[in-house]
Amino acid sequence: MSIEAAGTAETRPPSTQVGDPEDQLRANTYSLLGHLLAAPPDQKTLDLLASIDPGSASEDTLLGAAWQMLQTAAVRTTVQQLDDEYQELFIGVGRGELIPYGSWYVTGFLMEQPLATLRADLERMGFERQDGVREPEDHAAALCEVMSICVAGADTISLEQQAAFFARHIAPWIGRFFRDMQQARNARFYRAVGQLGEQFIDIETQAFRMTAPGAMEAVRPIRMVGRESRSTDTRFEQEGQ
Repeated sequence: MSIEAAGTAETRPPSTQVGDPEDQLRANTYSLLGHLLAAPPDQKTLDLLASIDPGSASEDTLLGAAWQMLQTAAVRTTVQQLDDEYQELFIGVGRGELIPYGSWYVTGFLMEQPLATLRADLERMGFERQDGVREPEDHAAALCEVMSICVAGADTISLEQQAAFFARHIAPWIGRFFRDMQQARNARFYRAVGQLGEQFIDIETQAFRMTAPGAMEAVRPIRMVGRESRSTDTRFEQEGQ
């Protein structure tokens, strides 16, 4: 299976299919990341990932190498191992090794102002919280799925709107989250997921800066302080926060 097809099938509803090949790949990649962050992959998803053929995309690009790493990781693991790994990383006893929430990365606390701002923006964009969903909207999986829907709905959600949402709610923190995932003690398969996420988000950031610079101007690199063991991490902050 080609990279362009990754993220389809059970990971995204058919209504979000798009025609432009580049946008198809972007939407599929966001959807795949969201799928892998929301729950441990089942056997069908593992088989899908194991069948990926990076082709020429694996040559001389970090993103292509990340796809190859994910394909290899899928071949080398089992559903049971992934259930255990996901539990250790994201659930744990009390909490997992990783905390996949925007508020935590931006402020050091859960359920803070970034979440309230996100909820207001989602409401303005027409997104509604589904019944039975327990996770806050700033979970990394939810944000990736929102971006997948936005990219797939490019005829109604402009590139500038995509960039504004990305700059406001994703760029400030998710790259650091994916780097933490790669360094997590219990990460094995998810180390490859973190590599793919980091490289993909880096490309998205560069592309938005070129195609929608106005929406990205409010994002600037800063050095966060006050976080235990992370006081020198480089992060992003929106102007005025």
